[in-house]
Amino acid sequence: MEKNEKSDKSDLTKELLSNHRPDSGSAGPSTSSQTDPKVHGIPIRYRTLSFLFDEEITRRKKNLRKNGIAEAAEDVEVVRNVKDHLLRKDDVYVKYSSHPTIGLEAPAVTRRLAEGKNLLTPAPSKARTIGQSLKFVQKTVGYVFGGFNFLMWVALIVTILSYQPLGGSNPQVFNLGVAALIFFIIVASSVFYAYVDYSSAQVMRSLQKLVATDATVIRDSVRVTIPSSEVVPGDLVSLSLGQRVPADIRIVECSADCKFDRSLLTGEADPVLGSVEPTDENPLETKNLAFASTFVVQGTAVGVVFATGDNSMIGQIVKMTSGQKQRMTSLQKEIFIFTLIVTIVAIIAFTITMIFYATYIRNQYPDYLTISGAIINAIGCLTAMVPQGLPVALALTLTIVAKRLAKRHVLVKNLASVETLGCMSVLCSDKTGTLTIGRMFVQRVGFFDADIDVNAPNFTPIGARLTESTPLVQIGHLCNGARFELASEAVPLADRVIKGDPTDTAVLRFAESLLPGEQIQSEYTMVTQTPFNSKNKYMVTIVQKTNQPDQNLELLIKARSFSDDIVAGAPDILLRKCDSVIDSTGATQPINNDIRDRLSVLQEEWSANGLRVIVLCKRTLGISKMPTEFNSKYPSLEDVLTAEIRDLTCVALLAIRDPPRPDVPAAVSVIRKAGVRVFMVTGDYITTAAAIARQVGIVTTNCDSIIDVKRHVEDLQNGTGVAAHLKGATPAAIKPSIDDDADIRGVAISGADLMSFEKEHWDVVFGLYQEVVFARTTPEQKLRIVLEAKARGDSTVAVTGDGVNDAAALKASDIGVAMGAGSDVAKEAAAIVLLNNDFASISIAIENGRLIFDNLKKVLVYLMTAGTYTEFMAVFSNAYLGMPLPLNSYLQVFFSIFNDVVMSISLMVELPESNLMQRKPRNARTDRLTDWRYFVQVYLFVGLIMWFSAMGMWFLFFSQNGIGFYSLLLSFNKWGTSGDSLRFVLSMSPGAVPADGVAFTSAEIAALPGQIDLANLVNTGNGVYYLTMVLMQWGGLLATRNRRASILESNPLWGPRRNLLVPVVMLTSLGFACFNLFTPPIQQLFLVMSPPYMFFLIPLAIAAFILGVDEIRKAVVRAYPKSWVAAAAW
Repeated sequence: MEKNEKSDKSDLTKELLSNHRPDSGSAGPSTSSQTDPKVHGIPIRYRTLSFLFDEEITRRKKNLRKNGIAEAAEDVEVVRNVKDHLLRKDDVYVKYSSHPTIGLEAPAVTRRLAEGKNLLTPAPSKARTIGQSLKFVQKTVGYVFGGFNFLMWVALIVTILSYQPLGGSNPQVFNLGVAALIFFIIVASSVFYAYVDYSSAQVMRSLQKLVATDATVIRDSVRVTIPSSEVVPGDLVSLSLGQRVPADIRIVECSADCKFDRSLLTGEADPVLGSVEPTDENPLETKNLAFASTFVVQGTAVGVVFATGDNSMIGQIVKMTSGQKQRMTSLQKEIFIFTLIVTIVAIIAFTITMIFYATYIRNQYPDYLTISGAIINAIGCLTAMVPQGLPVALALTLTIVAKRLAKRHVLVKNLASVETLGCMSVLCSDKTGTLTIGRMFVQRVGFFDADIDVNAPNFTPIGARLTESTPLVQIGHLCNGARFELASEAVPLADRVIKGDPTDTAVLRFAESLLPGEQIQSEYTMVTQTPFNSKNKYMVTIVQKTNQPDQNLELLIKARSFSDDIVAGAPDILLRKCDSVIDSTGATQPINNDIRDRLSVLQEEWSANGLRVIVLCKRTLGISKMPTEFNSKYPSLEDVLTAEIRDLTCVALLAIRDPPRPDVPAAVSVIRKAGVRVFMVTGDYITTAAAIARQVGIVTTNCDSIIDVKRHVEDLQNGTGVAAHLKGATPAAIKPSIDDDADIRGVAISGADLMSFEKEHWDVVFGLYQEVVFARTTPEQKLRIVLEAKARGDSTVAVTGDGVNDAAALKASDIGVAMGAGSDVAKEAAAIVLLNNDFASISIAIENGRLIFDNLKKVLVYLMTAGTYTEFMAVFSNAYLGMPLPLNSYLQVFFSIFNDVVMSISLMVELPESNLMQRKPRNARTDRLTDWRYFVQVYLFVGLIMWFSAMGMWFLFFSQNGIGFYSLLLSFNKWGTSGDSLRFVLSMSPGAVPADGVAFTSAEIAALPGQIDLANLVNTGNGVYYLTMVLMQWGGLLATRNRRASILESNPLWGPRRNLLVPVVMLTSLGFACFNLFTPPIQQLFLVMSPPYMFFLIPLAIAAFILGVDEIRKAVVRAYPKSWVAAAAW
């Protein structure tokens, strides 16, 4: 079976992507296909490729479906044809016509060098490539014509045409002024669209700097150093400590300690041990390949080049990374949907208006409107439907929130992505460095007769006693692979930089706090050391007193001096090899089962609380007890040391922990109250992970195990038990209920368990459990968890992390959040960076994300009621009902872009309402920015009141001037012209009805002036309608700023949601109105007249009425949350 598996993998590798990578010596892609790569994007792509390759193998073995995981087949193609790691050494030489001692011969080098040098295609410097130019033009066109600007361009062109040539011999300058104002809107909107799209992308270094400058190769049996650009496929390359690998190389020889730094590709700092034989079918994970631009950090190696330049792995990944497309954020999707709806409605309104004119008005009332006037009316219908202030409002809202977050040290790389956090329903958080501090500390010291808290106030004298009576400090310093950096000697111990394993780092810092290491180091000389490994589970150091004669290892073995054999490692391994133990006083006594049980209980107790446990042991070893020479039984020094790990003395147990960040428990509580499920996804052990999850509040109940998950899977398949509802459920329906705390379920699952997961297992985990801990997960599994979570329920998935192992998951999530102290790779993959590593900032970001959506919804409700609905009805009354135009085009556009935008600024800076973080997360798939509740509020409630009120004030003005309702309604061509002034040309026949409703008599008609000049009346009526809208919006603004709370509890002048900008913008809007109504040049150019002063007072009463009615609605919603009024509440 194993043979078949290998065959399956080999066949897969042979079969995949044969046409993607050119032959090893071929020239790379043309310059035009390349863009300047981002170095930190490489590890993300590298890890994702590795995951997808392994997924492909698994899927072919099990013949599984994709289960909703989207994959780019062309990405996997990059890896599939790399099969040199599977070849035997001899086959490698044959394939590339090379030789283990001769290398390549000169003629072969010449031929292959002619086919292409070992260089990455250079990124364009100052000159733009055609592709870049096209992309620049495309983005510019998007700014100028995108969103509502398309409609504004239509309005601009048609308005200019209505001036000339449709204006005839006497065109109206008014139309030209309106065109200029529309053009200003287009310019302003374009600037704001560009500003919103701008993101703080990090400028990356050129990859040319990452290519080795020279290389040592063997050619014609001679070792020579050549420029790395001249390395060709088949070259036999010699690598040594500190060298950068010049090309992709198949290792054919390497020293036992050979290690490579692959951090450029993987982002992981831990060196990778070199190997001659393949260690993995996946070429990205095998250890017998050395990739271009990686470093040799230890040992030596020899390899055969199999790919150079753009054909190398880094070249291929860069090419793919440069071609990635940006995904739309949830906010961008909402704005797109809203824009699309409004655009369609506006075009329909424009079209119907023109058709109505051409088919009815022009035939029935030929003297009513000219073509130019009809076009202006149609444009009015079009522009009235467009909230021109939306682009400005959107840009300012996002900018304001971004500045708020910046004060909390939250870097937002894409402004629009912040809102995605607001609709987040699942948060997958890494543990180490995110929920925890990211640094290990010794928390407790244990003996069989004492459990000592290192952080206790009285530990100082205890520590001094332990230093004197036990070899605890000696082991902590000497049996340790970590070292202090010399440059950090002057800083406090807690801040000193230590290089080494986190566990070693914690022990070293603890030992240094008890006794400086210089003193211990001066007393002992290290003989040899065997580092910790997963096989033996311990580290061994042999030291000897410095007062012994200076000898090398061989003499030491033969001499009769004494050495100390010190061991640190896993308790379960070493306790079985101890025959004595030291108590808390320093006394040594034989170990027995009772003592072993006590130590085991202490170990289990610590582990259950999330502490990592190690044991320190010691043995005094006479040199005569060791073999005098190596033989078949003891072939190496490591085997000798392993054989002598016995008869140990247990010195102490140490409990080490990466403690939770102090702010995390409170932040998790806030996030969970906001309806967000918080999952822990960590590479740590399941016991430690579950303990930390419980400490920070991610887990609040007893956790199920994989056994329970499998039982629920059986229930799902049988349609019984708690998982019965999941059978046949749609992906959107697979989510747990969180209505009742009693129903909360938790589960802890290891990475080993995930390897056998099928679709039903994922359905159970994400459909039944609110509290989930994933432990011992690989980077590939983290990515899989994110993808599976996104495919179920209404999940908008956010991922937090700080390490390279989190990068792929950060990139794949709906929004990634990285810690500022994390790796550059993680920060590049994330959309948001917490610069101060404050997990509590996530809850602030969630609140501000919801606030963006909340405030933007308020802005739209505010803009659409008067600035769209009331304006449209004014144009509608003229175009369809034959009434004089209540609001001319200039005032209509001015109100939308100046009055409304200025007033809406106060809504953009509104603070969160008290219940914002108690609401359920917005379902990004179904909850729209403008749903039916929104339209009810705009068109059937506040907007309806405003329209009736504005029209009522307009009718009132005309009524006061002797023209009644029925004289205005359906008047059409009864309104004519004489010279440059409008004239009222009622038929003046007996029976005509004036304003008071009593028919004119013949005598009264005869007494009327022959001409009644209505120009001033119409222009003044425009001012009345405009002023009414301005002042009514005071009430609309106050009603809109609170969706649920009463203004008595949340007013703009004092209290927790004080917003002094509200009265400022109200007065500013009134100032704009006075500018339009009382400035002579505006009056003359745009035909505007100031209304009587009584029309400044009545609209204020209407504003108060609007506020009062909406307050009643809110009171009903609060008192009766299940009523139809509450159901319709926006």
